[in-house]
Amino acid sequence: MTSRRLVLLICAVYAAAFATIACSGAGGDATPTTTAAAAPATTPGGLTPFQVEHGIGPVTAPVAVAATVDAAMAKKGATLFEQKCSACHKMGERYVGPALGEVTKRRTPAFVMNMVLNPQGMVEKHPVTRKLLGEFFVQMPNQQLTQDEARTVVEYLRTQAH
Repeated sequence: MTSRRLVLLICAVYAAAFATIACSGAGGDATPTTTAAAAPATTPGGLTPFQVEHGIGPVTAPVAVAATVDAAMAKKGATLFEQKCSACHKMGERYVGPALGEVTKRRTPAFVMNMVLNPQGMVEKHPVTRKLLGEFFVQMPNQQLTQDEARTVVEYLRTQAH
């Protein structure tokens, strides 16, 4: 059996097993404990699809951004970034934390805001930030920003993406 066929077979077995568990309940009991309408679907890690894409925290809906950057908001965000973030983050290089120059191309605005507003919860529960902690060995501290302030930081970060 070729390597590709073996991988496809393994994936099919895992998918069938997951579907069986998901349809019959985690304990294999034929009586489901919840209905799909009662609770949002979750990933194997317990996160909802929204949380996987947008992070875990106070931002619970996608954040709409305009096609062009709001210059006044970005200016406020730049000031906050300099005060609260620049000791650990640079735009184009790894520092204490990851480079943030292209972060708005990799992550949604809500994800960035949830990371800023809820770093502890993100590191505890989100696989992306767990991986980053393993790579950088330093957890981001909570800078006590408001949602509005975090939004201005996102707008500033948008100016750094090329």
